[in-house]
Amino acid sequence: MQSLPINVYYWSTPNGRKVTVMLEELAVPYTVTYVDIDKREQWTPAFERVSPNHQVPAIIDPEGPGGEPIAVFESGAILLYLGRKFGRFYPQDDERARTAVETWLMWQMGSFGPFLGQAHHFNLGAAEDVPYAIERYGAIARRLYAVLDAQLGRQACVASDAFTIADIAIYCWAARHERHRIRLADYPRVADWFERIGKRPAVVRGMAVIKPGHEDRAVVNPARATAASRAASA
Repeated sequence: MQSLPINVYYWSTPNGRKVTVMLEELAVPYTVTYVDIDKREQWTPAFERVSPNHQVPAIIDPEGPGGEPIAVFESGAILLYLGRKFGRFYPQDDERARTAVETWLMWQMGSFGPFLGQAHHFNLGAAEDVPYAIERYGAIARRLYAVLDAQLGRQACVASDAFTIADIAIYCWAARHERHRIRLADYPRVADWFERIGKRPAVVRGMAVIKPGHEDRAVVNPARATAASRAASA
């Protein structure tokens, strides 16, 4: 049980949404402190005390270990912390199952997030057209979605037949597949999983957390917004 709300330092990025989705799934009370990265609010001294790496998300749990507050930064670490604390979506007593979840969570943290972020940037946001970077990260994006598609051919969810923090982490990045110039129809098992996860009521609520008045849209270089790319067709 959680008596006091967990404070989430948040912006509506894929990494930020991992935390709101997880907390909605847990039905744990939480409050949101918006950290507007467009206004560089992540660089304030106050936020640095919570997140030394100046990145969202971060949390402060007022009911941490021993009943004392604890700050946690990095989205993967937050998912692991919450999974351990509340004993859900993260295997507690089965080392084989736990290792599978951790492996796919680390895959997301090390590959499915960083490389897709680069694909998004060079596809839509870079100040200049860099064909080499567009094709390089487009090829990596296709490979990563293919890896996920193959894994989902083995069971209903990413790490097992059960929904876990690995699914939360990966779903929040796959939700931006259009920005990666990926057609989910090319990866039918990913498309099926994505539809199933996206219908979970808690996922819908967690994905919908956004600062009032803010439009969650890609920063687009107008000259390349609709440019053709083999990343979308190969």
